[in-house]
Amino acid sequence: MGVPSFYWWLTNKYPTVVVKAAEDDEGECINTSLPNPNGIEFDNLYLDMNTIIHKCYQPNDQPCPPKTFEEVFNNIFEYVDNLFSIVRPRKLLYMAIDGVAPWAKMNQQRSGRFLSVREYERAEADLKRLIEQFEMEGKSVLLENHLSNPNHEVSNFHAITPGTEFIYKLSGALRSYVISRINNDPGWRDIKVIVSDANVPGEGEHKIMSFIRQQKNVGVGYNPNTRHCVYGLDADMIMLALATHEVHFSILRESDHDQEPPTINESEEEKEEREWFKKPYEFVHVWILREYLELDMKISEPPANVKIDLERIVDDFIFLCFFLGNDFLPGMPSLEVHEGAIDLLMSVYKKEFKNLGGYLLDMSRLVEEDQRKEYINLSRVEKFILLVGSYEDQIFRKRSQIRESKLKRLRKDSDNQDKNDGGNMEIGTRNNSDALSSEKAPTLSDSTESNTLSDGSKNADDSEIVKNTKEFVDKFRYNLEKNSDLFKNGQLGSDKVRLGTPGWKERYYKDKFSAETWRDIEKQRKEIVKKYTEGLLWVLLYYYSEVPSWSWFYPYYYSPFASDLKGLAQVRVEFHKGSPLKPLDQLLAVLPSQSAHVLPKVYQALLADAESKIIDLYPTDVDIDFDGKRFMWQGIVKLPFIEEERLLSETKELEKGLQRDEALRNKNNVDQLYVSSKHKLASQILSLLPNQNKVVEIDTSISDGIYGFIHLPNEDTEIVYKEVHNSIEENCVLCVSFEMRDNVVHLPRLLDGVIFPIKSITEGDITEKKLWHEYRGKNPSKRLQYETCDLIHEGYHRRFTTDSCSELVHKVGGIGWGAGRGKVNDTSNTSKHIESRERVILPSSSFTQQKSPVSSWDAGKCYSSLVSSSCNLDEQLSLRPHGGAQSRNVQQQRIQFGAPPSHQGRGHHDTTVSPTYSWKHSSATSSVQGRGRSRHVQHPSVEESGSH
Repeated sequence: MGVPSFYWWLTNKYPTVVVKAAEDDEGECINTSLPNPNGIEFDNLYLDMNTIIHKCYQPNDQPCPPKTFEEVFNNIFEYVDNLFSIVRPRKLLYMAIDGVAPWAKMNQQRSGRFLSVREYERAEADLKRLIEQFEMEGKSVLLENHLSNPNHEVSNFHAITPGTEFIYKLSGALRSYVISRINNDPGWRDIKVIVSDANVPGEGEHKIMSFIRQQKNVGVGYNPNTRHCVYGLDADMIMLALATHEVHFSILRESDHDQEPPTINESEEEKEEREWFKKPYEFVHVWILREYLELDMKISEPPANVKIDLERIVDDFIFLCFFLGNDFLPGMPSLEVHEGAIDLLMSVYKKEFKNLGGYLLDMSRLVEEDQRKEYINLSRVEKFILLVGSYEDQIFRKRSQIRESKLKRLRKDSDNQDKNDGGNMEIGTRNNSDALSSEKAPTLSDSTESNTLSDGSKNADDSEIVKNTKEFVDKFRYNLEKNSDLFKNGQLGSDKVRLGTPGWKERYYKDKFSAETWRDIEKQRKEIVKKYTEGLLWVLLYYYSEVPSWSWFYPYYYSPFASDLKGLAQVRVEFHKGSPLKPLDQLLAVLPSQSAHVLPKVYQALLADAESKIIDLYPTDVDIDFDGKRFMWQGIVKLPFIEEERLLSETKELEKGLQRDEALRNKNNVDQLYVSSKHKLASQILSLLPNQNKVVEIDTSISDGIYGFIHLPNEDTEIVYKEVHNSIEENCVLCVSFEMRDNVVHLPRLLDGVIFPIKSITEGDITEKKLWHEYRGKNPSKRLQYETCDLIHEGYHRRFTTDSCSELVHKVGGIGWGAGRGKVNDTSNTSKHIESRERVILPSSSFTQQKSPVSSWDAGKCYSSLVSSSCNLDEQLSLRPHGGAQSRNVQQQRIQFGAPPSHQGRGHHDTTVSPTYSWKHSSATSSVQGRGRSRHVQHPSVEESGSH
């Protein structure tokens, strides 16, 4: 999730941050110990496993989707194998599954799951109607093996949540997978593997970033030029990467381009050869993004007492994006990314930097023992956001005009469609995801593997079956699209608030907060501002340190206006950390009653029995606010917020009735570290025996700089240690529990000794143009683009006329009622941008090729079976073939029946005693002394004005 549309904005604004990932094509097996084909030897690879799990649970592009947990596990192993072969880490692989989330995230998870149930039920009803229609018309289609079956283990996306049987079994499968790979794959043999499963509290990406921050800040001998690569699709992964202040950082993502779709009549041989998980990938290089930000956020006239420090500008940029909304706070009504909101925030920041008095944040103050130190200047934040709010009326007026224009065009298209008796109209899709993905509706695979028809017979002509199936799929998908479009399904209600017309603010507070009078509005506004400010600080600490409070959440469905954040600087905030819920308690907090079956039986009655004391928390008829929205998935789900005390009081006694495996699913645990018995670290691990309670600090001289504490985990793992200790075989894997220090504060600066890559971005790559609200229409006219754009080129300003700007073209993007303001690009430079996506931009001397010993045994990806022992696994492995290039398309031609999907959420882990965070307001003035890029940022000697 993260910041909506951020990745779309990033790749349009800064195109060369994205570089196409190179992959070896070596047939069936890839030797991952060979040099990386991308020219970069990465040290550490981190996997946000929930992204992988969702893709493998019911993949859109797999010919025969999995029906059992074991099939899903094998999908996951193949997926990880492929990612590993692209990145080829030389020191560490860190796999993080979402554990229990903070309450601030659970409310978002809860609303997503309830909305998915409603969408699924609507889609299932439409599917049944369509099946009946085809049966009446005598048209046979291929449905067997693709309809939902209550006997299938794989059916409900809500199973991808901590505490479920699926997630618990996945942890055991991953352990066997890691052991087999370390034993048999030469690329894995010398690395350390850390698995942070769903019993370790925290969101997957935040567990990853917490690990990186702690290694950087407390690791003895930590290399400031460590090369990190994270795989994950959440947009906030980019923000979190920037917040680490690690230069050599890349993010690996799937590319949406150049995917070859399979055909509906694909042969059996082609289906067997095609690897569904093989897709084009691309890197987002953070060091290139930093170069862009350094130039694009250049402060022309800073205050006399402030030195420009890129690290603090990066921190401020991250903070600005919080106002756009995320998984913890709703975005402000006037700030939509596709309407140029990020450009507006950056523009106001640069223009008003001097008047504001300097930076908004000084995150280096978090290292102070006194947590009340002023790391955020709320006075400046208030001035800044009120300046942003001064543009609200212009933004709303333009949005309203575009909406009315869009509605007129849609009505005209609808009339034409009725006259033509058919035809597809323009359908919007949700950002960063397929609006019709298997997470939202039943889907049917295009596989012709089975000739069994919807009526059970097998006598129809194959070509006719294929034709009918294609017609069925097309109609079903079109109906899904039409039904998700409020205009096309006839459910587009009146726009009650009518933002942009006089009185919009009063109507907003009346409709969204039930505030009738100006006195009520002002009282409500103050309370909302207080909670929203708390939310900004909560997210800030979560990004830079740890979970400030496990129980805090924003208690409203809507945000205030930017122009209403008056008094923000006077807010006093105090967080009590608390502790994370247990996995089964979180399941109860986020699941709708329709998914009660994924809970242990003793818990199911709590959300399904009418006599339950908390049944009011699980309404079957949910109020969803579609006011001003175009699509169903944009609705605001207005569920009652879960009361933690009521929930825990009900589960306290029920917990005693759990079966042994259910009780294990409900435990909070710590990370597990795996290494080969031949690794240098093995001697220190074996020294733990036989003392079960012994805790050892890792010797970083034998761990490639990885710092932490290890100890024997539990009785199950102890058996493995005894076997290994008593009879050390040539191929064995050791496993221990791994933990890091508590309450380590992040240092938001570059470490001494960092070596910067050769700079590739120049001022000529930065373009300036009118903001979205400053021109008429969705897209700026050519005259407006060319005659008013000031472009910074080669260190000086040039003002272009229409003639001299003839080589500038406009790229437009966006979603919803209007398109985004896009980006102006110089076509003469287009080849440079295209080439940059094909090439690797290397640091000068910081990236060196490291060749691991080449093994004659090419076992890399030649097996997939689970193993049950940590020793002598070679004979247990079964070979599996690797096929041709990836193709894509089943997503467009399949209907698969399943239970309602979910929107998986995440949290953060800490099991320590709860400290208290508090902040105090100060009116002292200060000057901030920044430092060089690779030096420590010293604390200013004079306090900053209005800090918090």
